Amino acid sequence: MINLKVNISLRLKVYKMIVCIIHCIFNILYFILLNKKTLEKILKLFLFTLSLFIIISCDDNIFGVDNDPNIVFIFADDLGYGDLGSFGATDVKTPNIDRIADEGIKFTEFYSASSVCSPSRAALLTGRMPQRFGLNGVLFPESLTGMPESEYTIAEMLKDNGYSTGMVGKWHLGHMREYMPLQQGFDFFFGIPYSNDMESTVYYRGNNLENHFPDQRSMTKKLTNEAINFIDNKKESKFFLYLAHPMPHVPLYASNKFLGTSERGIYGDVIQEIDWSVGMIINKLEEEKILDNTIIIFSSDNGPWLTMKHLGGSSGILRNGKMYTFEGGMRVPTLAMWKKQIPSGKVYDELAAQIDWLPTFSSIVNAELPDSLIIDGKDISDILFGSSINKNRDYLYFDYSRLMGYRKGDWKIKLPYEGWKGTWYKSPHEPHDTLLFNLKTDPGERINLYKSNKEIAIDLFGMMNEKYLSMGTLPKSIILRTDADESHLKELKVNK
Repeated sequence: MINLKVNISLRLKVYKMIVCIIHCIFNILYFILLNKKTLEKILKLFLFTLSLFIIISCDDNIFGVDNDPNIVFIFADDLGYGDLGSFGATDVKTPNIDRIADEGIKFTEFYSASSVCSPSRAALLTGRMPQRFGLNGVLFPESLTGMPESEYTIAEMLKDNGYSTGMVGKWHLGHMREYMPLQQGFDFFFGIPYSNDMESTVYYRGNNLENHFPDQRSMTKKLTNEAINFIDNKKESKFFLYLAHPMPHVPLYASNKFLGTSERGIYGDVIQEIDWSVGMIINKLEEEKILDNTIIIFSSDNGPWLTMKHLGGSSGILRNGKMYTFEGGMRVPTLAMWKKQIPSGKVYDELAAQIDWLPTFSSIVNAELPDSLIIDGKDISDILFGSSINKNRDYLYFDYSRLMGYRKGDWKIKLPYEGWKGTWYKSPHEPHDTLLFNLKTDPGERINLYKSNKEIAIDLFGMMNEKYLSMGTLPKSIILRTDADESHLKELKVNK
């Protein structure tokens, strides 16, 4: 059944068509009055008008035939703000990813909802801050919990609106059956259940374990082929593909073709293979002649893992990285293209976030969301299409379940921090009192303006508190895992 959509652009097209037809009819009548005996010319003009009408009618969009775009969302893991050519990297070549920026929009102030993996992915898929459902930390192989099945995801929303939905790559929102992708709105899943450095990194196909020992050297290539196969199988219908690369999260692996190709060691090699993957996806869409009606988004789940040193990424001009609520941990490189819809080469220098994609996709495909659903994200479709700028948006920064900061417009306030001595997994940081930054003049958060701008700080404190309280009573954090009872080993004086 044809799905009729009534919107402004559609009405304009219909009006133009009607005016064109009326104009042609008047031409015919005028010609008849002046040339009553020239039957041959009249017939020719009639045929011309009929042909014009048929050509116009063949444009499905004019009559509102369902022509929703395909959506391809490509996610990298622990990719830093300074790891792409389009964001300033000179030692890593990313021409295919940069093409998205050249032919679409580049977001320079785009935020994850968390500086670590699982909550950031949950926020992306739900359009909600993960604190609303207690997923505040990273899930592990021993976790018996996950993102609640009751959460309404992008995949469920699009599936409810006639989309085929596929997920390829790293899931990391719970590996028990009830939390896996097929139970969260996806028709298809191939990938790994959690991070590639965790025990039992295995391949799943759907709900079934397929391979206990995936070769990570060929993982990017394998996942790319699975994504291309999904496109090939669903190209005749509208589809949503979520391709979440497990890297450049450590351990790092690249296929032989890419080893030694970058100027940044194995980390750069991995990025360049991911860039190749993006190119393969774009090429496939072009070959099938569906690129023009496909939204492609490239982003990262959080900032780089700096304690991994040369095996971790770069925050570029930003401060710190993963596991911190400084900009380097929360701000992620993000690009989007939709040919003929998103203006080419557009740069957006204001706040936007991963939680915005669900309401934005909902707007673009005209999908209704449940009335009871609380969405934290904003519809940024007008920003994509170049007709809107929001200079005064605000945002809360959470460190797991703990509120740590707030941004309003250009200003960011950061609450006092007791410091961290440093471990292998989290870089050290000195204690600090309240910090106040102007992110437009100081994106690297080097100059604390608190003492000279206390009135601004007080205003920000008030707005932060109001926004936080508006979230209501938040649930307790989901239990991620519990410790093993090893009292017997202590009794036996066994040192593991």
